[in-house]
Amino acid sequence: MASEKQPYVLIGLYLSLYKEKYNKAITVNKFREKWAMQDVIDSVGYDRAVELLLYYFSTNKAGHPLNFFYNNFDKIDNLKKEIEKDKINRSRLLGETKKMVEGKE
Repeated sequence: MASEKQPYVLIGLYLSLYKEKYNKAITVNKFREKWAMQDVIDSVGYDRAVELLLYYFSTNKAGHPLNFFYNNFDKIDNLKKEIEKDKINRSRLLGETKKMVEGKE
């Protein structure tokens, strides 16, 4: 269960990321949004929720709506995990290929 302040911290992070990306402030009903953000925290944990919010704003999603994040955070989480696995796999393959080319099998 998330602490009382964690959903509000994440909502504040969302607002600051939004302002940074679009150079305009938006207003949200923090009390109403708290419940959905708490569900995100309960599902993936606070630290992972922070990572997902940061990743969400690195995507090309137009407008980065908060409701889209709530409805798709699990898909965003799976995509981020797959990308991380792919980076590790590519790095391993690059190392193996380098050894083969250098003749150090």
